[in-house]
Amino acid sequence: MGDDEWLQIEGLDADARGIARRADGKVVFVEGALPGERVQARIGRRKNQWEQGTLTALMRESAQRVAPACPHFGLQAGACGGCKMQHLHPRAQVAIKQRVLEDDLWHLAKVRPDMVLPPIEGPAWGYRQRARLSVRWVRAKDEVLVGFHERKSRYVADMRRCPVLPPRVEALLLPLRRLIAAMDERDRLPQIELAVGDDAIALVLRHLVPLAPADRQRLLDFGREHGVQWWLQPKGPDSIEPLEPGAPELAYALPEFGVVMPFKPTDFTQVNGAINRVLVGRALRLLAVQPADRVIDWFCGLGNFSLPLARQAAAVLGIEGSPALVRRAADNAARNGLAAKARFEARDLFQIGASDLPALGAAARWLVDPPREGAFALAQALAAWQAAPAPGWAPPRRIVYVSCNPATLARDAGLLVHRAGYRCSAAGVVNMFPHTAHVESIAVFDRAEP
Repeated sequence: MGDDEWLQIEGLDADARGIARRADGKVVFVEGALPGERVQARIGRRKNQWEQGTLTALMRESAQRVAPACPHFGLQAGACGGCKMQHLHPRAQVAIKQRVLEDDLWHLAKVRPDMVLPPIEGPAWGYRQRARLSVRWVRAKDEVLVGFHERKSRYVADMRRCPVLPPRVEALLLPLRRLIAAMDERDRLPQIELAVGDDAIALVLRHLVPLAPADRQRLLDFGREHGVQWWLQPKGPDSIEPLEPGAPELAYALPEFGVVMPFKPTDFTQVNGAINRVLVGRALRLLAVQPADRVIDWFCGLGNFSLPLARQAAAVLGIEGSPALVRRAADNAARNGLAAKARFEARDLFQIGASDLPALGAAARWLVDPPREGAFALAQALAAWQAAPAPGWAPPRRIVYVSCNPATLARDAGLLVHRAGYRCSAAGVVNMFPHTAHVESIAVFDRAEP
């Protein structure tokens, strides 16, 4: 088959590539193509069962195709790889993500939610309050690049704008390039991590060698000029230290619950603060906590859900894998006056079994917010208890599961529904990362009636 064949795009895959089938049934994934379009593609990879290519010609354009807002988005060489869906209307992006969630639940787990929740949406631009920007000194051009990687490349894109970053941060891209270019160790500074709080912006500089006093002074001068604080990271994320003591604390508020969450620049916090506030509110409403309830928050992190839950429940147990993180979650509870209702415990959540559950005590409701790997061990533990119930303990009546990976959510949902005695009452998407193919979601599991 030649590359001049016209292909009918039937859908999008999880990487936002158009899906078509040749006349002989062979699947073709086409970057840049949208559902409903007829396109031609330049094929870059050919396998026995599928091909992968890039859009070259468009006969019939989708009504949902829009002009990208960022000049660095595209299919051409050197285009930024940070976004994959700027050519698709934001509402259509959400619909595609909802379809990915529903398809994964059905095809991977044979689970259909009783109800599809309205999507959680927010601003499509200026939302990204966390980012990891690569830094590269291009010796041949004597120029420094600061930004995301190019599409399918280890090279750093020549970014001068980035509309998904908050405007104050986007305005720093070119000044940061000039700053790094002026530093003595510009070829040993591979990364700048960004963290935006409600009242402060932090930049974490990864440096492979100690910084000279002149370079430290350059950073201080830049920070004072642009109203940002610098942190230095000589090794791993736990090695960070503020360049200048006394910098304003990074924190975000959850006003609906009267909670303020302090955090460090390299802590895991949600990328999209506006969406996170809505997500926490919806998760707690779906959990339907009663004043007498005890709740367990699995994978609790710094307490993003635990502390709001403590405003509503009689008691909350937050469980996390890292003892250091557990101590900081407890500190956050104390700072918010919730130490009496929220306690925290460290456990290996990827090794937990049915025999471990009774020791944690019964809880009417669970909140589960795992990383991309999902909560497989926890779902297995519930399935094992269902197969051989132990006296003196009962599983939760309701589970609200917040997921950043629809495939692992589907895997765990299959266990909960088919083996652990639950039904999937509701599920819906959370558009935490507009213009990317990343799918976050929330699902509700209710204990089936005997």
